[in-house]
Amino acid sequence: MKTAIIFDCEFLCVKGSQSRFWCAAIDPDPVIAQIGAVKIGLDDGFPILETFKAYVKPHDRHGARYPIDGFFTDLTGITEEQINADGKPLAAALDSLDRFSDGANFWSWGKDELNMVAISCYVEGIQPPIPAFRFDNAVKLLLAAGMPFEDLARTPSSKLASYYGLEHPDLKRHDALDDALSVAYTLQFLLKSGKLKPAAFGT
Repeated sequence: MKTAIIFDCEFLCVKGSQSRFWCAAIDPDPVIAQIGAVKIGLDDGFPILETFKAYVKPHDRHGARYPIDGFFTDLTGITEEQINADGKPLAAALDSLDRFSDGANFWSWGKDELNMVAISCYVEGIQPPIPAFRFDNAVKLLLAAGMPFEDLARTPSSKLASYYGLEHPDLKRHDALDDALSVAYTLQFLLKSGKLKPAAFGT
């Protein structure tokens, strides 16, 4: 079965980081702490086939472990204890994600491969294990399905399923897997309704 991978990342911040574009002296580099992904089938009913979640031990440019700020925990639910217990090195987490994909292409709400994966690999000093041509922007898919551009601009990934009035399990905003699921449920609905064609995902 042809498949696509919908993924999302959560990356470090402290209060105000976004408004400062992570440029203040107190701001950590925006490196990955959590990756979530969903494998969706592109034929035979467009099933949600599998999910993936990994915690990543975030390091600074000198190899020291970033602490998990309380603001980040309140935002994402990710705690220092979870990172200590379940966090993987970035390279291992990305290798696991690549194996999960089984060669399928990756789609995120925006360009997480640039804003997070590339930055994290650069800071970590490793070669990205997944080439850039395997990533694309899921916003293109919603545009192809007829979602108005104005609505695209103001709808975060966590609100997509609700935008279309879809019934789904409770999803937590700023959880990488739940945000990926919100996008995946929406794409599944659009595929089933015929508003989105599998050909939009490319080859």
